[in-house]
This record gives sequence, C-alpha cells and structure tokens, in this order.
Amino acid sequence: MKEFQRALMEVLDGSPNYRISHYVELLITVVVLMNCSAVILDSVPEVHAEYKDFFHELEFWSVMFFTVEYVSRVWSLGAKFVKGEGGPWKGRRQYMFSPFGLVDFFATMPHYLHMFFPTLDLRILRVLRLLRILKLSKYNTALQDLFHAVHSERRAFGSAAFLLLIATVVSASLMHFAEGHAQPEFFGSIPHAIYWSIVTITSGYGNVEPVTKAGEVIALMTGFLGVCMAAIMTGIVASAFSNQISRKKAAYQSQLRAVLADGVVSDAEKESLRQLQLKYRLSDAQVQVFIDEAQGKKK
Repeated sequence: MKEFQRALMEVLDGSPNYRISHYVELLITVVVLMNCSAVILDSVPEVHAEYKDFFHELEFWSVMFFTVEYVSRVWSLGAKFVKGEGGPWKGRRQYMFSPFGLVDFFATMPHYLHMFFPTLDLRILRVLRLLRILKLSKYNTALQDLFHAVHSERRAFGSAAFLLLIATVVSASLMHFAEGHAQPEFFGSIPHAIYWSIVTITSGYGNVEPVTKAGEVIALMTGFLGVCMAAIMTGIVASAFSNQISRKKAAYQSQLRAVLADGVVSDAEKESLRQLQLKYRLSDAQVQVFIDEAQGKKK
C-alpha cells in the first residue's frame, strides 16, 4: 500500500519516472478547459435554456472528478515525509494550504456550496467555477516561470511598486490643487484624484480632461511617468525571465553531467532526461549543444 501511495503521489505530481503522469496532466487540462467553456456558454441565456440539463450533468461529473483528484492528492501526499520528518500530515498540510491546494479545493467547493445553500446567487457560483482555470498554472511551465521570476525579483518589484505609489500620490495631490475647484466631481479630494492618477499611469488616459493649464501639464507628466513605470516593470520581468531560463538550463546541464559521469546511459536515464527536457521546454538543438559541451569537458 505504501508503494502504491508513493507511486500515486509521483504520478499526480508529474514525475518523469511515470509515463502515465503526462496523460493524467493532459486529462485534467482537458476537463478544466471543458468546464470553463461550459461556464462561459452557460451564462448566455439562450444557450442555458436549451442545454441546461447537459451543463448540469457536466458540472456534476466534473465535480466528482475534481473531488477524487483532490482526495487522491491529499491521501497520497501522506507518503511524502516519514515519521522522523514530520509524518504523513506534514505533506498533506503543505499541499492543502499551498496556492495549488487551495485552487484544487475551490475547484470543487461551488457545487457543494449550492447543495447546502441552494439560494446562493448563481453568478457567484459561476465566478468560483471559473477559478478552475487556475489549475492549469500547475501544468503550464510558462506560468510557473512567471511566478518564480516574480518571486525571485520581489525586491525589485517592491521598489518599483514603492516608486509607483509615490508617483501616484504626488500626481493626485498636484491634480487636486490644480483642478479641484474647476472639476470638484473628479478632483474634489485627493482620494478622488488618486483614482484618476492610477488610471492615467496604467493606461495613459484617465478618462477626465483637465481644464486648466496647470492640470494639462500635470496630466502630461503623469502620462510620461506611466511610460517610465511600464519600462521599469518590463525590464524587471525580462531580466527575471532570462535568469529563470538560465537556472533551468543549468539544472538540466547538471543532471546531464551526472548521467554521463559513468559513461553509461541507461534507458531509465534517457527517459528521465527526455522528461526533464519537456518540463524545461528545451529544444533538441539546445540539448545537443549541452551534450557536446558535457562530452567535451569530459574528454
């Protein structure tokens, strides 16, 4: 039973040691996409009136599928840690309160909420059901790269956010004093002006035309600040993505060198490298360069 529990944990975790894990990820992805498409179509009154029974059946069986998946993950993660490392519930707690675990939980919750609270607004349930699309982030390496990149550059993002806060407050304060008397409905207070400032910085146009010369100058400066902030954020994200890709390449090269160290590459090692290549989205040309470099260094 322990061996099956660990095997199930690795399959659900996308381990390259099991070929079936790829098909499990594909199945979950298809079910999620079907559900999100059904929620979107079900919001159209004409479609809902004609296919409401089909959508109801799809939702029921999808919830059963997600419930089995969630329970299987919780149960199998009991094999992640032995007693000396915290016991079965350490791995389960880590998953249940992780972002992915919470997303998996909320993927099933709307159905059970409707069972216990039948008068709940269906629009709220639709929104909660659409959160299932966040499950795809677990199987999309691009989204994971973005999350890791943002996390690794969190200090830089924090500094940029602080600059954005200062620019917003200063711009809103100046606009309040310049336009407050002329347009009190939009700039009568600094909080009202902050809304205009945020929209202007993020989109370039705050949807309110200044009527004073000072207001025009401040609006131009605010729009310019928005361009500068966009450039700063873009640079941080580009740098973080580049560093993340470099780390992946380094991890693959390290694994490749370990495999080639003894001069014998088994079928299991080949499969492991192939799965790692797919996980890191490396092309065959890049892998060949890594192999040539590793073999050259070995010689």
